[in-house]
Amino acid sequence: MTGTLIAPVIPSSAAPRPARAPAAARALPLAVPPALSRPPALGRDVVYGLAHVDRSGRVADRTVTGALGWRGGDLLTLTAEAGVVVIRRDPAGLITLPPRSCIPIPAALRHRCGLVPGDPVLLTAVPAEDTLTAYSLAVVDQALAALILFPAHKGGDR
Repeated sequence: MTGTLIAPVIPSSAAPRPARAPAAARALPLAVPPALSRPPALGRDVVYGLAHVDRSGRVADRTVTGALGWRGGDLLTLTAEAGVVVIRRDPAGLITLPPRSCIPIPAALRHRCGLVPGDPVLLTAVPAEDTLTAYSLAVVDQALAALILFPAHKGGDR
């Protein structure tokens, strides 16, 4: 085997490299929903929180219940339908708020809403109406899909 050797193809360290911006300095385009040029402002009269349904069917977020001024011993009325539980302070209510301000959701209402232990819920408090609402994330997902992803389809059909 006699022949000429082929030189390796390794760029020299002295060769100039093309200028490239660091990864952190490069701006990537952000996806903006077509119907919204900027996100809507949150209402100042609503307080939001995120909680999980515990194994006893309770949800708790002290920021949300604190915004309402609810205290242990307050009587509550709960109503529910398809993934939404509405809680109101009511002197004739049948549910008593425990001292730790966790909201007990009775099993019959959890079953009606399809909530099981471990499920996350979006809590919204409206102090002016003395109302707390718990939305399952499935309901939140459907609302977002109807509003942002498919604004022409208000029926939720995908």
